[in-house]
Amino acid sequence: MIVKVLTENTACSGEFRAEHGLSLYLEACGHRLLFDMGQSGAFAENAARLGADLAGVEFAVLSHGHYDHGGGLGTFLAVNRRAPVFLSRYAFEEHGNAEGKNIGLDPALAAEPRLVFTGASCRIAEGLELLSCVGRPCRVPVDPAGLTAVTGGRREPEDFRHEQYLLVRENGKRVLFSGCSHRGVVNLVSWFEPDVLIGGFHFMKLDPAGPGRQALDEAAEELMRRRTVYYTCHCTGAAQYRYLKERMKNRIRYLSCGQTLEL
Repeated sequence: MIVKVLTENTACSGEFRAEHGLSLYLEACGHRLLFDMGQSGAFAENAARLGADLAGVEFAVLSHGHYDHGGGLGTFLAVNRRAPVFLSRYAFEEHGNAEGKNIGLDPALAAEPRLVFTGASCRIAEGLELLSCVGRPCRVPVDPAGLTAVTGGRREPEDFRHEQYLLVRENGKRVLFSGCSHRGVVNLVSWFEPDVLIGGFHFMKLDPAGPGRQALDEAAEELMRRRTVYYTCHCTGAAQYRYLKERMKNRIRYLSCGQTLEL
């Protein structure tokens, strides 16, 4: 399996364009996939530098309906003329941040015929499956952190029903891809028990020098109970990653834009 980081908050060198967001190019199970598209067309520029052929992508996945993961959707649809894009049927609901700013997708794209709207689960191909885990019991309570969604005309705290995860089964390994792990990374590893987890942990608002330290300590302890190796990025936060790294050592690593990972 090959993973190329097309978009992330940081870059491994000045030749790559970083932005707050995530986009990963994957080669797995004999297929080429795109997992998320960042907040702009930067992922396409970086793909060219990394030799990732976006026109040859067979499937695209949108992990959830926030702009920093789906803002580049229009760019992808223009660059690639054939691949279906799998996203939750709730992805185009209106989403807001703690300040009330709209952080959702461009509603003009909702009628694009190549969009495939998913439910609880969706098998893309042999070894490639999407799951939302909505309704599963959570070991750790889900904190919306001020994020909201408009459902049925009412604005309410997020339940992240628009979030889905890509589970790849290849060569006897289970590799889980998560955009932001809004439903809790500890919950994800308890549900899936992956060999490898790749994605953001959404810890960026947990201050390791303040009130967030206890939550980070508890998360690190729970994550270390599993056999999983973690590759994190994006919304985990730089300071939060450094704090986790001290406790989790070689069980956790950081992915920056421009890097290529072979599993």
